[in-house]
Amino acid sequence: MIYLLIIIVVLLCMSALASGSESAFFSLSPTEKEALRQDESNSAKIALELLDDPKEILATLLITNNFVNIGIVIISTALLDDFYPNTDTNPTVRFLIEVVGITLTILLFGEVVPKIYSTKNALFMARTMAQPINFLRRLPPISWLKWLLVNGTKIIQKRARKHGVNISSDELEQAIALTKEDHTSEEEQKILEGIIRFGSTECCQIMSSRLDIVALKETQSFTDVLKVIRENGYSRVPVYRDSVDNVIGILYIKDLLPHLDKSDDFEWNTLLRKPMFVPENKKIDDLLKDFQVMKMHMAIVVDEYGGASGIITLDDILEEIVGDITDEYDGEDVVYTKIDDHTYLFEGRTSLVDFYKVLDIDEKEFEAMKGESETLGGFIVENAGRILRNNEFISVGKIKLVVDSSDKRRVKLVKAIVLKED
Repeated sequence: MIYLLIIIVVLLCMSALASGSESAFFSLSPTEKEALRQDESNSAKIALELLDDPKEILATLLITNNFVNIGIVIISTALLDDFYPNTDTNPTVRFLIEVVGITLTILLFGEVVPKIYSTKNALFMARTMAQPINFLRRLPPISWLKWLLVNGTKIIQKRARKHGVNISSDELEQAIALTKEDHTSEEEQKILEGIIRFGSTECCQIMSSRLDIVALKETQSFTDVLKVIRENGYSRVPVYRDSVDNVIGILYIKDLLPHLDKSDDFEWNTLLRKPMFVPENKKIDDLLKDFQVMKMHMAIVVDEYGGASGIITLDDILEEIVGDITDEYDGEDVVYTKIDDHTYLFEGRTSLVDFYKVLDIDEKEFEAMKGESETLGGFIVENAGRILRNNEFISVGKIKLVVDSSDKRRVKLVKAIVLKED
């Protein structure tokens, strides 16, 4: 009996070491892995070798742990038969001892405690257990079972890839919200959400409309061109012939640098580069790839009739993931006035995307109601069926949109009122 008790204790220690090693190897931080690389000891080298194939580590430890735990259960049952024989008068007590007692012992001392310790001392445990694990993974029958487990997993993964899993962007966004950890900052959370929405965002949703872009006419004098460039500070400017719908090229300001001392009759339009045109409904992830391949930073967005709707830049695309990118020439991207905690005043040309960000609201209700419009003023006109007069309004959920100023052509100012919950 003493021998059996000693064997159970030894097996329990082995279970603890296997469970602890699993937690240690899979919780090593980048800093701790770098410490292993700088360590010239044999244990550190073996640990790094094991980390190169995490499936082998996991398979070896799982197989070892299962063998050990089965051994504990079998020996504990044999020992219990001597101490407390199974009779018809004590089936419940016997069941509690066998199932609850042995299970709790294995769970507490073979799983929970060693895993907590190893997570906090991952580097020490990885160094200590590297050589024993390396020995176990080569030891039959563990090595045979490990080979079957690893290769069987690969077959299952290949079949799973063929079938695929269809997950919508909304489901992914919900998953990220549910798995948010305390140490994840709000900025990191927004970047993850931006990545999810990235593939479904169209050019027309983030472009600068033709009313907001700075463009040069082909016939402007060199002096006027330099004046426009100084006033606006852009590095690339579209150039058009007759109207903004007919963009003929892009002027790169760096191409003008060697010619700054030229006279007013300098033919600056000979420096134009070929423009890139994209449709309004082109997805921005596809456009980003095109930008990379063509080494471009700007594209002209055209509507179904071939007219210019606006421009989209590399900065616009990146801002969808990392947030606003500003330089010394940037002013306020979104012009609005906060009247009080529930009332805001926007320009009618404010994009709906910017409107959502300022009010920090769920865009689903707006997106369900909008058709082709991308601005706040356009949204109101589209849903009202006409250009509303001053003080007329529409309501979308808990948002009341009141026209503050308009004329016969467009809605100029919109007052957004966030209605209080009843």
